[in-house]
Amino acid sequence: MKYDSHLSEARLIRRYKRFMADVELSDGSQITLHCPNTGSMKNCLYPGYRVWYSDSKNPKRKYPCTWEQAEIPVIFDGEERITLAGLNTGRANALVEELLMAGEVQELSEYQNIRREVRYGEENSRIDLLLQQEGLVDCYVEVKSVTLAMGDGFGLFPDAVTSRGTKHLRELTQMVAGGDRAVLFFCVQHTGIDRVSAAKEIDPVYAEALKKAVDAGVEVMAWGAEMSADKIELVRQLPVIL
Repeated sequence: MKYDSHLSEARLIRRYKRFMADVELSDGSQITLHCPNTGSMKNCLYPGYRVWYSDSKNPKRKYPCTWEQAEIPVIFDGEERITLAGLNTGRANALVEELLMAGEVQELSEYQNIRREVRYGEENSRIDLLLQQEGLVDCYVEVKSVTLAMGDGFGLFPDAVTSRGTKHLRELTQMVAGGDRAVLFFCVQHTGIDRVSAAKEIDPVYAEALKKAVDAGVEVMAWGAEMSADKIELVRQLPVIL
Protein backbone atom coordinates (compact mmCIF):
# COMPACT_ATOMS: atom_id res chain seq x y z
CA MET A 1 0.00 0.00 0.00
CA LYS A 2 1.48 3.30 -1.09
CA TYR A 3 0.69 6.45 0.85
CA ASP A 4 -0.89 9.28 -1.10
CA SER A 5 2.34 11.22 -0.61
CA HIS A 6 5.67 10.87 1.17
CA LEU A 7 5.15 10.94 4.96
CA SER A 8 6.53 13.87 6.95
CA GLU A 9 8.81 13.38 9.95
CA ALA A 10 8.53 14.84 13.46
CA ARG A 11 9.37 14.01 17.08
CA LEU A 12 6.74 12.81 19.53
CA ILE A 13 5.89 15.05 22.47
CA ARG A 14 2.82 13.32 23.86
CA ARG A 15 -0.37 11.46 23.04
CA TYR A 16 -3.48 12.54 24.93
CA LYS A 17 -7.28 12.46 24.92
CA ARG A 18 -6.92 9.20 23.00
CA PHE A 19 -7.20 10.75 19.54
CA MET A 20 -4.56 13.50 19.65
CA ALA A 21 -0.77 13.64 19.65
CA ASP A 22 1.49 16.68 19.85
CA VAL A 23 4.71 16.52 17.83
CA GLU A 24 7.69 18.80 17.22
CA LEU A 25 8.78 19.61 13.68
CA SER A 26 12.37 20.07 12.52
CA ASP A 27 12.06 23.87 12.81
CA GLY A 28 11.02 23.62 16.47
CA SER A 29 7.34 24.38 15.88
CA GLN A 30 4.62 22.09 17.16
CA ILE A 31 1.47 20.66 15.59
CA THR A 32 -1.27 18.32 16.76
CA LEU A 33 -1.87 15.10 14.86
CA HIS A 34 -5.01 13.00 14.73
CA CYS A 35 -4.21 9.66 16.40
CA PRO A 36 -6.17 6.92 14.56
CA ASN A 37 -5.66 4.27 17.23
CA THR A 38 -8.23 3.55 19.94
CA GLY A 39 -6.04 1.10 21.85
CA SER A 40 -3.75 1.79 24.78
CA MET A 41 -0.74 1.91 22.40
CA LYS A 42 1.24 0.16 25.12
CA ASN A 43 4.99 0.11 24.33
CA CYS A 44 4.45 2.47 21.38
CA LEU A 45 4.70 5.91 23.02
CA TYR A 46 8.27 7.21 23.28
CA PRO A 47 8.57 11.01 23.58
CA GLY A 48 11.54 12.35 21.67
CA TYR A 49 11.58 9.51 19.16
CA ARG A 50 10.71 10.01 15.51
CA VAL A 51 7.19 9.70 14.14
CA TRP A 52 5.80 10.04 10.63
CA TYR A 53 2.49 11.53 9.58
CA SER A 54 0.33 12.02 6.50
CA ASP A 55 -1.31 15.30 5.52
CA SER A 56 -4.85 15.21 4.15
CA LYS A 57 -4.56 18.87 3.10
CA ASN A 58 -8.23 19.12 4.00
CA PRO A 59 -8.94 22.60 5.44
CA LYS A 60 -12.24 21.38 6.89
CA ARG A 61 -10.49 18.97 9.27
CA LYS A 62 -9.55 20.37 12.66
CA TYR A 63 -6.47 18.14 12.65
CA PRO A 64 -5.64 17.53 8.96
CA CYS A 65 -2.50 15.49 9.69
CA THR A 66 -2.67 11.84 10.77
CA TRP A 67 -0.12 9.87 12.77
CA GLU A 68 0.97 6.89 10.64
CA GLN A 69 4.22 5.43 12.01
CA ALA A 70 6.51 5.59 15.01
CA GLU A 71 10.06 4.68 15.88
CA ILE A 72 10.02 2.08 18.68
CA PRO A 73 12.99 0.86 20.75
CA VAL A 74 12.74 -2.90 21.35
CA ILE A 75 15.08 -5.23 23.23
CA PHE A 76 16.56 -8.19 21.32
CA ASP A 77 19.00 -10.49 23.13
CA GLY A 78 19.64 -7.81 25.73
CA GLU A 79 20.39 -5.06 23.21
CA GLU A 80 18.14 -2.22 22.10
CA ARG A 81 17.15 -1.99 18.45
CA ILE A 82 15.08 0.66 16.71
CA THR A 83 12.01 -0.77 14.97
CA LEU A 84 9.00 0.75 13.22
CA ALA A 85 5.32 0.44 14.04
CA GLY A 86 2.34 1.38 11.89
CA LEU A 87 -0.12 2.99 14.28
CA ASN A 88 -2.99 3.75 11.93
CA THR A 89 -5.30 0.83 12.72
CA GLY A 90 -7.66 2.07 10.02
CA ARG A 91 -5.23 0.74 7.40
CA ALA A 92 -5.23 -2.85 8.67
CA ASN A 93 -8.27 -4.05 6.71
CA ALA A 94 -6.96 -2.57 3.46
CA LEU A 95 -3.53 -4.13 4.01
CA VAL A 96 -5.06 -7.57 4.46
CA GLU A 97 -7.41 -7.11 1.50
CA GLU A 98 -4.46 -6.08 -0.68
CA LEU A 99 -2.60 -9.24 0.38
CA LEU A 100 -5.61 -11.46 -0.36
CA MET A 101 -6.27 -9.88 -3.75
CA ALA A 102 -2.65 -10.57 -4.71
CA GLY A 103 -3.18 -14.27 -3.88
CA GLU A 104 -0.35 -14.26 -1.35
CA VAL A 105 -2.25 -16.10 1.40
CA GLN A 106 -2.17 -19.67 0.15
CA GLU A 107 -4.86 -20.89 2.55
CA LEU A 108 -7.34 -18.38 1.10
CA SER A 109 -6.10 -18.02 -2.47
CA GLU A 110 -9.11 -19.76 -4.06
CA TYR A 111 -11.44 -16.93 -3.04
CA GLN A 112 -11.81 -14.26 -5.72
CA ASN A 113 -14.62 -12.10 -4.32
CA ILE A 114 -14.26 -9.86 -1.26
CA ARG A 115 -17.02 -7.88 0.44
CA ARG A 116 -16.32 -5.36 3.20
CA GLU A 117 -18.14 -4.60 6.45
CA VAL A 118 -20.98 -7.11 5.98
CA ARG A 119 -23.46 -7.56 8.82
CA TYR A 120 -23.49 -11.06 10.29
CA GLY A 121 -23.99 -13.10 13.44
CA GLU A 122 -26.45 -12.97 16.31
CA GLU A 123 -24.77 -10.06 18.13
CA ASN A 124 -25.18 -7.41 15.41
CA SER A 125 -21.57 -7.48 14.23
CA ARG A 126 -19.92 -6.50 10.96
CA ILE A 127 -17.26 -8.75 9.48
CA ASP A 128 -14.21 -6.93 8.16
CA LEU A 129 -13.88 -9.07 5.03
CA LEU A 130 -16.28 -11.67 3.66
CA LEU A 131 -14.64 -13.96 1.10
CA GLN A 132 -16.89 -15.73 -1.39
CA GLN A 133 -16.36 -18.04 -4.33
CA GLU A 134 -18.70 -20.30 -6.26
CA GLY A 135 -18.27 -23.86 -5.07
CA LEU A 136 -16.74 -22.84 -1.73
CA VAL A 137 -18.28 -22.06 1.65
CA ASP A 138 -18.17 -18.41 2.70
CA CYS A 139 -15.13 -17.34 4.70
CA TYR A 140 -15.48 -14.66 7.39
CA VAL A 141 -12.23 -12.77 8.09
CA GLU A 142 -11.87 -10.63 11.21
CA VAL A 143 -8.76 -8.40 11.12
CA LYS A 144 -6.90 -7.28 14.24
CA SER A 145 -3.97 -4.85 14.21
CA VAL A 146 -1.02 -5.89 16.40
CA THR A 147 1.55 -3.35 17.66
CA LEU A 148 2.39 -4.54 21.19
CA ALA A 149 6.02 -5.74 21.11
CA MET A 150 7.42 -7.31 24.27
CA GLY A 151 10.98 -7.86 23.09
CA ASP A 152 12.89 -10.64 21.34
CA GLY A 153 10.31 -10.68 18.54
CA PHE A 154 7.39 -11.51 20.81
CA GLY A 155 4.10 -9.70 20.04
CA LEU A 156 0.79 -9.72 21.91
CA PHE A 157 -2.86 -8.94 21.23
CA PRO A 158 -4.80 -7.16 22.64
CA ASP A 159 -2.98 -4.23 24.27
CA ALA A 160 -6.03 -3.51 26.48
CA VAL A 161 -9.14 -5.38 27.59
CA THR A 162 -11.41 -5.88 24.57
CA SER A 163 -14.95 -7.11 25.14
CA ARG A 164 -15.61 -6.27 21.49
CA GLY A 165 -12.81 -8.60 20.40
CA THR A 166 -14.23 -11.38 22.55
CA LYS A 167 -17.64 -10.85 20.94
CA HIS A 168 -16.06 -11.20 17.51
CA LEU A 169 -14.57 -14.55 18.51
CA ARG A 170 -18.02 -15.77 19.54
CA GLU A 171 -19.44 -14.65 16.21
CA LEU A 172 -16.67 -16.38 14.25
CA THR A 173 -17.25 -19.57 16.19
CA GLN A 174 -20.94 -19.47 15.27
CA MET A 175 -20.06 -19.14 11.59
CA VAL A 176 -17.93 -22.29 11.77
CA ALA A 177 -20.73 -24.12 13.59
CA GLY A 178 -23.03 -23.18 10.71
CA GLY A 179 -20.73 -24.75 8.13
CA ASP A 180 -18.73 -21.73 6.93
CA ARG A 181 -15.05 -20.85 7.43
CA ALA A 182 -13.87 -18.17 9.84
CA VAL A 183 -10.43 -16.59 10.16
CA LEU A 184 -8.93 -14.33 12.80
CA PHE A 185 -6.22 -12.42 10.92
CA PHE A 186 -3.53 -10.62 12.91
CA CYS A 187 -2.18 -7.71 10.85
CA VAL A 188 1.18 -7.12 12.54
CA GLN A 189 2.18 -3.52 11.84
CA HIS A 190 5.47 -3.74 13.74
CA THR A 191 8.89 -4.68 12.38
CA GLY A 192 9.99 -5.84 15.85
CA ILE A 193 7.44 -8.68 16.02
CA ASP A 194 8.02 -12.09 14.45
CA ARG A 195 5.45 -14.17 16.37
CA VAL A 196 2.10 -13.46 18.01
CA SER A 197 0.22 -14.71 21.08
CA ALA A 198 -2.85 -13.72 23.05
CA ALA A 199 -2.09 -11.25 25.86
CA LYS A 200 -3.24 -13.47 28.72
CA GLU A 201 -2.10 -11.09 31.45
CA ILE A 202 -3.86 -8.12 29.86
CA ASP A 203 -7.14 -9.82 28.92
CA PRO A 204 -7.45 -13.41 30.17
CA VAL A 205 -11.08 -13.57 29.00
CA TYR A 206 -10.04 -12.85 25.42
CA ALA A 207 -7.19 -15.36 25.61
CA GLU A 208 -9.56 -18.09 26.79
CA ALA A 209 -12.13 -17.16 24.14
CA LEU A 210 -9.43 -17.42 21.46
CA LYS A 211 -8.46 -20.90 22.62
CA LYS A 212 -12.09 -22.02 22.54
CA ALA A 213 -12.59 -20.50 19.08
CA VAL A 214 -9.57 -22.33 17.69
CA ASP A 215 -10.73 -25.59 19.26
CA ALA A 216 -14.08 -25.04 17.52
CA GLY A 217 -12.43 -24.63 14.12
CA VAL A 218 -11.71 -20.91 13.76
CA GLU A 219 -8.47 -20.44 11.82
CA VAL A 220 -5.82 -17.99 12.99
CA MET A 221 -3.25 -16.32 10.75
CA ALA A 222 -0.68 -13.56 11.17
CA TRP A 223 1.34 -11.55 8.67
CA GLY A 224 4.02 -8.98 9.42
CA ALA A 225 4.58 -5.64 7.71
CA GLU A 226 7.52 -3.71 6.34
CA MET A 227 7.18 0.03 6.04
CA SER A 228 8.83 3.23 4.89
CA ALA A 229 7.78 6.85 4.47
CA ASP A 230 6.32 5.89 1.09
CA LYS A 231 4.48 2.63 1.71
CA ILE A 232 3.48 -0.13 4.10
CA GLU A 233 2.80 -3.73 3.09
CA LEU A 234 2.41 -7.19 4.59
CA VAL A 235 5.37 -9.27 3.46
CA ARG A 236 5.79 -12.33 5.68
CA GLN A 237 3.63 -14.89 7.42
CA LEU A 238 4.25 -15.19 11.15
CA PRO A 239 3.58 -18.02 13.60
CA VAL A 240 0.75 -17.70 16.10
CA ILE A 241 1.49 -19.31 19.45
CA LEU A 242 -1.65 -20.28 21.34
